[in-house]
Amino acid sequence: MAMAKLETGSMLNKTSPGLGGKNGLYSTNGVHELLECPVCTNLMYPPIHQCPNGHTLCSDCKIRVHNCCPTCRYELGDIRCLALEKVAESLELPCRYQSLGCHDIFPYYSKLKHEQHCRFRLYNCPYAGSECSVTGDIPTLVGHLKEDHKVDMHDGCTFNHRYVKANPNEVENATWMLTVFNCFGRQFCLHFEAFQLGMAPVYMAFLRFMGDDIEAKKFSYSLEVGANGRKLIWQGIPRSIRDSHRKVRDSQDGLIIQRNLALYFSGGDKQELKLRITGRIWKEE
Repeated sequence: MAMAKLETGSMLNKTSPGLGGKNGLYSTNGVHELLECPVCTNLMYPPIHQCPNGHTLCSDCKIRVHNCCPTCRYELGDIRCLALEKVAESLELPCRYQSLGCHDIFPYYSKLKHEQHCRFRLYNCPYAGSECSVTGDIPTLVGHLKEDHKVDMHDGCTFNHRYVKANPNEVENATWMLTVFNCFGRQFCLHFEAFQLGMAPVYMAFLRFMGDDIEAKKFSYSLEVGANGRKLIWQGIPRSIRDSHRKVRDSQDGLIIQRNLALYFSGGDKQELKLRITGRIWKEE
């Protein structure tokens, strides 16, 4: 599965806001093809370099090819193609995420800045516990989580999960399997893990929304854990998967349970972690 490809049929279908974009037609005269670097095929931005024979390439690739023109093998030197840089100023191009729903066009030198913040840009895989490099739109990532990471998928806006771990006193950093909930036609990721907060070992549960931050703020959720007549309750807004798993964890934006309390909730001789976490998701009116 080619996860990095721009897929059509995305759930996101609104027009991208701001950053100097406008809706309309753009030039298709092929001039922008001259601005593609022959090495990496990305669009070039100043400084655009050229060899004595006029072959161009971007500044990153100039370093990559050790200052030797990949076309004619002449030494590149420090010649800039000022004419091509000037031509670029007159171009207007569509956002690279046009097929995902962004229909704005931008002046050449504004396009890159827009794409770094475009609400239709691809998402990183939200799976925690591994450095997964896959990117895609939401439908693509949902399929990827299910097929490649074997993530549990559940329908419904309420949940009741039990987390068990033998020898919890030996666990300093642990991540349990991600769970994804289909709710209100959207997807939410439930994370649970153990880590050190300062000198104190803690457990933490939190929810992330598979979509943009603006959409995430339309929802709320609650998490609850307890036993023996005691209870901890957390209520918050799910964080977008635009924020990395580590960023959310380090901001402590979720239900945090000190280890001693977690073992007390587990009952028995405190030799095994047995936490039952319940929760629900609702949509704000």
